[in-house]
Amino acid sequence: MAWVALIFAGLFEMLGVTMINKLHHDRSVPAFLGIVGGFGVSFILLSVAMQTLPMGTAYAVWTGIGAAGGAVMGMLFYKESADWKRIICIGVIIASAVGLKLVQG
Repeated sequence: MAWVALIFAGLFEMLGVTMINKLHHDRSVPAFLGIVGGFGVSFILLSVAMQTLPMGTAYAVWTGIGAAGGAVMGMLFYKESADWKRIICIGVIIASAVGLKLVQG
């Protein structure tokens, strides 16, 4: 259950990061509420996951999902570069998060 909470924490972090960019482009109340809600839920779920998972693993996976997801969201919605070098780097981040799950003792 902790891993499910951690994955959702990372997804809500992606939402928060995406809403930061949206707020930068159009100053709106929904974008601001998306930031507060996204990061709020993300921190709560991270806290739940850290009751079971080691702090280092939980934090690394959480930030990895947020970083990789934020980059992908930028490519999909904000026309950021999607060249092969960026895709490989995103793959390395995801592989590292999966690796931490596999080697957890």
